[in-house]
Amino acid sequence: MNIQGLQKLTLLDYPGVVACTVFTGGCNFRCPFCHNASLVLTPDSESGITYEDFFTFLKKRKGALDGVCITGGEPLMQSDIHNFITEIKALGYKVKLDTNGSFPERLIKLIDSGMLDYVAMDIKNSPKYYAKTAGKEIIDIDAVKESAKKLMTGSLPFEFRTTLVRTFHTEDSIRSIGLWLKGEEKYFLQNFVDSGNLIESGLCGFSEKESRYLLDILRIYVPNAALRGF
Repeated sequence: MNIQGLQKLTLLDYPGVVACTVFTGGCNFRCPFCHNASLVLTPDSESGITYEDFFTFLKKRKGALDGVCITGGEPLMQSDIHNFITEIKALGYKVKLDTNGSFPERLIKLIDSGMLDYVAMDIKNSPKYYAKTAGKEIIDIDAVKESAKKLMTGSLPFEFRTTLVRTFHTEDSIRSIGLWLKGEEKYFLQNFVDSGNLIESGLCGFSEKESRYLLDILRIYVPNAALRGF
């Protein structure tokens, strides 16, 4: 398990739950606007923390923390992710997984075995522009669609989220996303923030007014959509 970082307390990453956030190294996407570029491009460059130290921390924090948010990078790239989450659950913690949805078999296994309490899945863009937005020449969009379908047809609490970047998102692409993921799910359009640790420089987001306009388009199809980070 490639654990590259630990935020010992968060009130934001896991909605309604006092949690910690663990960061895994490595990702199969290269989204230009990714704010964890070092985890993606050089996943072994940080000292990180050991598997044993992480679980020692969790055991000491029982009663003070209620959940663990697992993010990245892309956590489902980790071959031992199922065992990792099994051990977290054994300590009585709730688990939230952040994923790009490109590993549906692993996601489905975790959901069906009751290992997850909440999933946040990134929706990069409409299918037509997915590869470009993910920084790839080609992408298996069917895998992403399979993960989205599993969440939308199941009972596990989840959210979709899209980071709005002017270079990649338009009225038409947001409308296409809405047609693809039409439903009553939680969906957040997130404000892009240049953290200074991006894969590509020179990117910018939309103003709040522009973002609300795009939100109105999405809400035609996904009424529970909302803005986050403004």
